[in-house]
Amino acid sequence: MHPKQLTLAILLCTLTAASQAQQTYNWNDSPQNWQNSPQNWSNSSNNWSNSPSNWSNSPSNYNSTNGVFDNQGNRIGYETKSPEGVTNIFDNNGNRLWYVPPGQKQ
Repeated sequence: MHPKQLTLAILLCTLTAASQAQQTYNWNDSPQNWQNSPQNWSNSSNNWSNSPSNWSNSPSNYNSTNGVFDNQGNRIGYETKSPEGVTNIFDNNGNRLWYVPPGQKQ
């Protein structure tokens, strides 16, 4: 392949990838969006609703309905839903592992 053809091929691949990335970017899903941000009080484990000290989230509460489990059935954390509709997934120590924006399936 001629160097100019190779450069053109790389440029086309880069532009295609950038175009696809822009098409799939959604502000509603972004962690920079305040509703999804861990700095938002609604998503913080310092908020009592999300705290591992809250009995509803405690791994010691065997009647809890918000546990998150691994493939072997071990509880690895819990999930809570913010007033904005964001589902927050925390480990058992209250560290936020992930989030699911409103309107998305888990």
